[in-house]
Amino acid sequence: MESGACSSQGLDTTVACSEPEPVSSMKKNVHVLVGVTGSVAALKLPLLVAGLLEIPGLWKCRSDPVLHIDLRRWADLMVVAPLDANTLGKVASGICDNLLTCVIRAWDRAKPLLFCPAMNTAMWEHPVTAQNVEQLKGFGYTEVPCVAKKLACGDEGLGAMAEVWTILRKVKEILLERDLLLQS
Repeated sequence: MESGACSSQGLDTTVACSEPEPVSSMKKNVHVLVGVTGSVAALKLPLLVAGLLEIPGLWKCRSDPVLHIDLRRWADLMVVAPLDANTLGKVASGICDNLLTCVIRAWDRAKPLLFCPAMNTAMWEHPVTAQNVEQLKGFGYTEVPCVAKKLACGDEGLGAMAEVWTILRKVKEILLERDLLLQS
């Protein structure tokens, strides 16, 4: 597989879940919006969603897609994992040409948005990537940094999405900071 084959375009998806199960450790029902882009790391989505479901008081079912404004109002926190190079560039530039980028563009910046870059090492090392990441941080979004390892395309180096447990730890940390989750 050639290095450019580690990223797909046009596969952006948004998963929304609601109807939380009452749990005594929750201060209120928490809604987490998960955005998924066309990176190979999207294969980890089932693990991420399963882990998010383990956080007391989150969702237990999926709902039909709704408009980007409704999603922004519904969610208390957004996780974009993985965030591929294509969508990173779109978001940094303000492009909103699909549901995911429209939700991000309309996002209430008083609420946390975590992004988890994932791309081929050559794409990660391109100078525009650092500029794009800094732009998102400038919007107030939180980066969960990529890691170095052997990528799906066979290259080795930085660019792999952070481990699911790292993302989950950051989500829980932010929920605790915002007093939305009691420590167990």
